[in-house]
Amino acid sequence: MAYLSTLLDASTGEILAHHFSDRITLDLATDTVEKLVKQKRLKLPKGAFIHSDQGSHYTSPTFQKLLKKYKLGQSMSRRGNCWDNAPQESFFGHLKDYVDHLSCTGFEALK
Repeated sequence: MAYLSTLLDASTGEILAHHFSDRITLDLATDTVEKLVKQKRLKLPKGAFIHSDQGSHYTSPTFQKLLKKYKLGQSMSRRGNCWDNAPQESFFGHLKDYVDHLSCTGFEALK
């Protein structure tokens, strides 16, 4: 199994940061935020926020403290409403059209 966490710019559709893991732990989400703020090619505008679903990673106090540390706001989809997170869901839907994950022999090959 492999898990991919991404942060997508809602206006451009560009993936700003991503993180692969072979486990679905809190680090999957927190490491993605850390990569976002540490990358040098983009300066986050004041008032930037992270939008997500209401999964346990994003509602955890650790994740919320991390966003506050970097002065990032947080917005979450309403329960049971996929339209709030449609750009991200669309990205993952199309990613599966372009990535031949079935031919990968292991985690490193997929990564």
